[in-house]
Order: sequence, then C-alpha cells, then structure tokens
Amino acid sequence: MVTFNRRQTLALMGAAAASGLAAPAIASGKKPVVGALSLTSHSGSFIALERGYFKEAGLDVELKFFQAAQPMAVAIASGDVDFGVTAISGGLLSLAQKGAVKVIGGALSEEPGIDGQKILASDAAFQAGLTSPAALDGKRFGMTTAGSSFHYMGAKIAGAAGGTPEFIPLQKVGAVIGALKSGQIDAWSIVPHIAKPLAGSGAVHIIGDVADYLPNYQVTTVFTSATNANDERGLTESFLKGFGMGVADYNATMVDKENGEAAMAEMVDLIHKYVYADRPRDKAAPSIINGSMRINKDAAINVASVADQLAWMQAEGLVDADITLETFLDTSYVDTIGA
Repeated sequence: MVTFNRRQTLALMGAAAASGLAAPAIASGKKPVVGALSLTSHSGSFIALERGYFKEAGLDVELKFFQAAQPMAVAIASGDVDFGVTAISGGLLSLAQKGAVKVIGGALSEEPGIDGQKILASDAAFQAGLTSPAALDGKRFGMTTAGSSFHYMGAKIAGAAGGTPEFIPLQKVGAVIGALKSGQIDAWSIVPHIAKPLAGSGAVHIIGDVADYLPNYQVTTVFTSATNANDERGLTESFLKGFGMGVADYNATMVDKENGEAAMAEMVDLIHKYVYADRPRDKAAPSIINGSMRINKDAAINVASVADQLAWMQAEGLVDADITLETFLDTSYVDTIGA
C-alpha cells in the first residue's frame, strides 16, 4: 500500500481537482466502494456488510482497505472509492476547497462516561516527569502529518495547560508507535484498543484521557465525493441507511452492552475478520473490546466540534482562511449536534 507525505498528498489533490476527477455518478447496478481502515472505529461498515444492511438499503458494497486516511481521501476525490470514514485533517479540507469531497456525517466520538482515546508518554519521558498532560510543554509529541487529528489533539491538550509541544511528523501510525516505545518521541494520543496494550507492555504509560480536554470531540466523519453528495442523493442516503444500521448494532452490543455476552462474542468474531486478523482470536478480542467507543447514531455530526477543528487549523496556518463550514460540510443528510 502506497502512503503519501503531506506535500505529495496536496500535490495529488491539486492534480485531481484540476483534472475534474471528482467521483462520477454511479450507474445503476454498479458496486459502491467503501474505504476502510483496519480499526474498530470502522466497525459500522464491517457490520453493515456482514449482516446484509447495505443490501437491505439496496447496495452491493465492496470494501477497499487503506493503511492511512489521506490516501483514502485522495481515492474518493479521484473516483476510485465512493464513501469513507476519516478524521478532519488539513488534507481533507484542501480537497473540499477544490470541490472534490464533502463531509456528510459524523462517526467516532468522545463521549463522557465512555472509555475513549488515551494520552500516552514513553517510559523514558514518564520517568523524567511526564506523568500528566500538564507537563507536555516542549515535549516531542508524535503525529502522522501536520494538520492530522494527532496534531490537533496534541495542541489542544497541551494548550489547555499553557504548553506547546514539539510535533514530530512520522507519516504512519506504526512509525509513531515504534518511536514512542523506543523513546524517540515523548508523547502521543490514540484510541484505546491501541493505547491499552501499549501501556500493558511497560514501555508506555497512560497519563490522561482525551475526553477531559476535548469533550464531545468529533473524532472521525463520514465523507464522499462532492458529486455523490450533490448529484447522487439516493445513493448517498442508501449508504447512510446501511451504515447507520451497522452502527446501531455496534453501539448496542459493544458500547452500551445491551445485548449480552453472547452477542458481544459474536460481534467480536465479526470484527476480527477485519481488525487484528493476523492475531489469534483470543489475543485480538481484548483489544477489539477495549476499542469500543461511541459511533454517532445515524451518522449525526457534532458541528461545534468540527467548527473548532477548522478554526484551529486556520489559526495555525494549515488551511486557507477563507474555508468555511459550508466549503466542506453538507448537513442535509443527517442530524446535527452542537450547532
């Protein structure tokens, strides 16, 4: 799988927009392609496919997997992929500014009372005094790229305590994990199914919860091409219907635990086909369960959180100042929160 650094990605975005490569309208009977990462936060798509919810909504969906969110966004802009779930990033906003993509809903969220993303410190930094986010000033904070969700979280968390970390771009999540375990960076924030096993190894320590600094943070969003959002309303509504049914199953079983242990075990088996598939089931299950964060019902989106992310990126000079919410957000498909 090819990954892109920020400069390469933005260059490709410009080329795609200049060539008019927004995804074409999908002809009747053609399989919509849904982009995904092998993370529990994408479980809504996995469940909708496995349990026939996309078919119930009238779609014969194909999943396409990526190693990072930015290449998936570029694939949607070019028409290779129709729908995806990703965090708001500088790259995504630049694509939207060029008229290539639209955010149409919300996905993973921080919610009070639900175990969410963790703030981590390397063992070396922890032993040297980085035992809480209040000590992040001047520390080396890992991120994939400038303008990523990791960049946003680190800046907002440290800023709440009056500090400014040094951000280290490492392109891939795996590279960030390696740098944290080896002490090449001091801190990071990540979803619980990755954070907790890292902390259990002893090489990393949990020093806080993201939700304490970013309550109700809209971590990821549902997005599509601008062409689908504007001209393929039936297709887009059908995708959201199937996805929403998958999300409802996930929340009820894994987050709210309403359906009992047998249902949870069955859902872990389903998710394991896509997440930690290279691990034995007994090794993968605890991490899948630990990653059970809320995914928004019916893809409702927290507009206040998204607006804060845009404002921060503009203040940091990561995206153009003339980008507005309307540039990238189409709220006609789902309910809004915090607007």
